[in-house]
Amino acid sequence: MFSELIAGTMRWGVWGANHSVKEIQKLIEVCLDENITTFDHADIYGGHTTEELFGNAWKEMDLKRENLQFISKCGIVMNSEKKPSPLKYYNYDSNYIQNCVDESLSNLKTDYLDVLLLHRPSPLMNPEEIANTFQILKDQGKVKHFGVSNFSVSQFELINQYLPLVTNQIEVSVNQISAFNDGTLDQLMMKGLRPTAWSVMGTYFSDQSDENIRIKKVIVELCDKYSAEENQILLAFILKHPSKIIPIIGTSKAETIRTLSKTLQIDLDLEDWFRILESIKGKEVD
Repeated sequence: MFSELIAGTMRWGVWGANHSVKEIQKLIEVCLDENITTFDHADIYGGHTTEELFGNAWKEMDLKRENLQFISKCGIVMNSEKKPSPLKYYNYDSNYIQNCVDESLSNLKTDYLDVLLLHRPSPLMNPEEIANTFQILKDQGKVKHFGVSNFSVSQFELINQYLPLVTNQIEVSVNQISAFNDGTLDQLMMKGLRPTAWSVMGTYFSDQSDENIRIKKVIVELCDKYSAEENQILLAFILKHPSKIIPIIGTSKAETIRTLSKTLQIDLDLEDWFRILESIKGKEVD
């Protein structure tokens, strides 16, 4: 269903690199060269513009849709020039979800989404209404599979009891390891599902916190041992988990895509994984 690494497109448009159609096409080519065939989107990315940018790019290329997988997310209502809103909130009404899917299909220049995710949990979401909407979209052939993003264990079950979900897209990095202990990954493993993970570099490269200083000392040492770069060791730490996390690599740089794809060849020793964990906690594991 997913490639072993997923290309995150959030920063490909105006929220990041502001790539042109030609530059997007180059990134897609690099991804495919590295066997990355899954592309992660959301309706709100780029202020509701990045899906259309990507759609215009891939549609001009000589690619077969069945060889690609498109993920999109919906449910966050936010203000943008393209879709003004007086405030940010969540909407999982049936008509809203269906309209979001239709817009994503139009923008992405495709007849179907491989996976649709609910972007954030809402305290007002009605699981039966959501499940019925998912079934409508599936019967119409507009969406093949469904999942959630940033949901707790109980929130996942609330939806899953009515219609089986395929993943929970969660934040995982050396700076965010709560999913290792709060039951999120345990739940997915028990169901035979693979988690997908965003912000996999965490704040390692952007924040000189005491935590990151501790982590960096260990990461740099392991770079020498594994003949690897820091971002590869950070990704290898996530990939070691038995839930078989599928990282979403959010870079907009071709060379970084190539570098991170090589991480799949790195298998951290058990002791080295726990050395990183110890550096995160700042003490011996309990």
